[in-house]
Amino acid sequence: MMPELHLPWMEVSILIPLLGAIVVACIKDSAKAKIVCLVACSLTLIFAAGEWIDFAGLDTFEAHDHWDVFQAVFHRDVFVIDELSAPLLPLAALLYLTTVMTTLRTKASRFSFGWTLFSESVLLATLACRHPWVIIMLLAVAAVPPWLELRHRNQNTRVFTVHMGIFVGLLCLGQFLAGRGATAADPPIIAGCLLTAGALIRSGICPLHCWMTDLFEKATFGTSLLFVTPMTGAYAVMRLVFPIAPAWALQSIAILSLITAVYAAGMALVQTESRRFFCYLFLSHSSLVLVGLELGTPIGLAGALCVWLSVGISLLGFGIALRCIEARTGRLTLDKYHGLYEHTPFLASMFLLTGLASIGFPGTIGFIGAELIVEGAVEVYASVGLAVVLAAALNGIAVVKAYFHVFTGTRHAAAVPIHSRLGERITILVMVALIVGGGLIPQPGVASRYHAARAVLEHRHPSQSPQH
Repeated sequence: MMPELHLPWMEVSILIPLLGAIVVACIKDSAKAKIVCLVACSLTLIFAAGEWIDFAGLDTFEAHDHWDVFQAVFHRDVFVIDELSAPLLPLAALLYLTTVMTTLRTKASRFSFGWTLFSESVLLATLACRHPWVIIMLLAVAAVPPWLELRHRNQNTRVFTVHMGIFVGLLCLGQFLAGRGATAADPPIIAGCLLTAGALIRSGICPLHCWMTDLFEKATFGTSLLFVTPMTGAYAVMRLVFPIAPAWALQSIAILSLITAVYAAGMALVQTESRRFFCYLFLSHSSLVLVGLELGTPIGLAGALCVWLSVGISLLGFGIALRCIEARTGRLTLDKYHGLYEHTPFLASMFLLTGLASIGFPGTIGFIGAELIVEGAVEVYASVGLAVVLAAALNGIAVVKAYFHVFTGTRHAAAVPIHSRLGERITILVMVALIVGGGLIPQPGVASRYHAARAVLEHRHPSQSPQH
């Protein structure tokens, strides 16, 4: 019998933003809507963190909610967390809370708080689910709010619609062909290829990444950030592809992801528009996560799980810093200097710290994870480790170059004060605490992710124990 959590943490954390979305839909004042959204996101983070703490105390691979309504009604465990997904729920809740908290009043009318809460509920349900068909349905539903925003802003939705339609179609067809009995020992080749292609489209793997840059250019920065940063494409790979794919298929995905990581890092280096720069920077890092996930070794998988969390935190802070600056100055160009440091030193510090943390700078949360991915990659192919280092180096150069262009080089004359607000400073302090704390005391996180990696590999090959 599957162990139970002590409270229905997951179902409550999914229900709170859904109820909040209904309340916000009845409020016309954007300021009041933001307050309701903040309260809902804060409560959601509390319950999501409670789920992680409760699960950690059970010392088990998987667990479901106490008083599980879905299990009582449908007689099956719909929402189940395991060592892979347990920390992803509070990370997702933190993503939404900080994004809402740093939304300035001047941008509140353009940012839909109702759809944001709805998206948070769908995301948490996705991360708390392991049933393939329910995951596919939730991934399809998650694409609706960004599409509606593009329509509301009178933007062309063709690129986004085509890619998301193909992504959902491939997942549905692949899962239909895979059936229930598919395993890695007897893999369904065609079904696995279809599922892989669908998940890679959602992850933005080259050359199927143009929908991501299109979304960042046409939607609000906040909506784009919330749609791509949780890396649900990687989650789809782990839930739909990883359990049934043979080792050679996983290593093929890793090679494609590695090519994307290097390509996107090079593209980030030459971008002259801030949103496209962030998009390629994120794409490079998320591809490195996929590289580690598909190496199929405990070290590589542990590194990927560490980088998944560290990139989620660091690029969340980096994106928020860029979004806050853009809210004051409009869209930034990176072909000239803006000299904003004197006006926004807090944001400048956050920009540099989170950017360096994302590439695994020593003393930050991403350092150990990046090292583990390199070590895991070298175990498979020696040249792969060099490519991972090359991608990280290009990303580091791109981050420092962007910092100089945004914050140095000239004196910026501002007609109105553009200093940091209270919500932004609180967010900065939280990000600094997580990034530096995780870097100075990495052992608990690394040990947890290594244990999760071994458990995931053992469940993929129950008759075999993974090698060290």
